[in-house]
Amino acid sequence: MWVPGRCDSARVTDLLRNQSGTARDREPDEPVAELEFEAAIARNVRLLRQQVGLSVADMAARVGISKAMMSKIENAQTSPSLSTLALLARGFDVPVTTLFRGADVERPAAFVKAGTGARIVRNGTREGHEYELLGSLRGEHKRLECLLVTLSEKSKTYPLFQHPGTEFIYVLEGVMDYAHSRSVYRLQPGDSLQIDGEGAHGPVDLIEVPIRFLSVIAFPDSQV
Repeated sequence: MWVPGRCDSARVTDLLRNQSGTARDREPDEPVAELEFEAAIARNVRLLRQQVGLSVADMAARVGISKAMMSKIENAQTSPSLSTLALLARGFDVPVTTLFRGADVERPAAFVKAGTGARIVRNGTREGHEYELLGSLRGEHKRLECLLVTLSEKSKTYPLFQHPGTEFIYVLEGVMDYAHSRSVYRLQPGDSLQIDGEGAHGPVDLIEVPIRFLSVIAFPDSQV
């Protein structure tokens, strides 16, 4: 059982190696663009395997490669040879080109130079809260919105806010008491808070101003 505040090696391994993505080492002079093909193959092979409902070991046996090789391919840790790609395509009963699907798709990103984020108006603007939009992406499943929020001496501590989705707050400067649902948290530089946006939340006491914090909101599918 994991105990809050404890950071043993097993727990760190669990955090770094999850089931939702891949990670691999690369040489400093290895072009990142070339890795897109390996990443695309990894995504497609994993998806195809999950669609047929087989484990890594069972799929490897069906394809005719080792379990270790199958795992490396799914984690984008190797460049499959042409013969291996042919085995994969035959094992999944798909054209070889299916394994490269998505490799030529430009993945979205949002880059904002310091101080150039768009100033936006929110419910808290009239209370003296300043919002600078640092980026917003519409992904396959949800919309992600990133804000830099500044609270000054003229900022009021009300109203509280409610919205769909999950919000992550990271304090950069200042100290405040921040309420969520029935709890109040003293937030200082370096502190973070992740909350269910449906619970009423917001600063209830500005201890040291100015206060600057990052707010990252992941809206659910229905709000995209």
